[in-house]
Amino acid sequence: MDTNVLFSGLYSSSGASHQLLRRIDAGEITPVISTTLLFEYEDVLKRKQKELGISDNEVNVILDNICALSEFQKIYFLWRPYLKDPKDDHVLEVAVASKTQIIVTHNMKDFKGVDKFGITALRPGKILEAIQ
Repeated sequence: MDTNVLFSGLYSSSGASHQLLRRIDAGEITPVISTTLLFEYEDVLKRKQKELGISDNEVNVILDNICALSEFQKIYFLWRPYLKDPKDDHVLEVAVASKTQIIVTHNMKDFKGVDKFGITALRPGKILEAIQ
């Protein structure tokens, strides 16, 4: 799960990103994370916590929940640089290492070429359509 999906899901309760987070919380979807991805989640949430209207403690609770609900993946091989946005390379690395077939993101253009690894980038709404 790309960071923009986490942010969007916390920012607005009316979109597909929020529904995806609810499905994760219900155990219907299991995201895969790495240490690097978790640090990015933390960085973005803490930088934008005023925009999200959440406290430091709430950021920590969100991150703790993500850790509890996710599968942790160690990364042994880096594919950098591969994607247009270098900050997205670690999302690709988690997907490749865990043999995940889908990356959920709002920035489809940033994940062009992931099909080379047998991975598809999809928007949150498309993921929800697929699991209904």
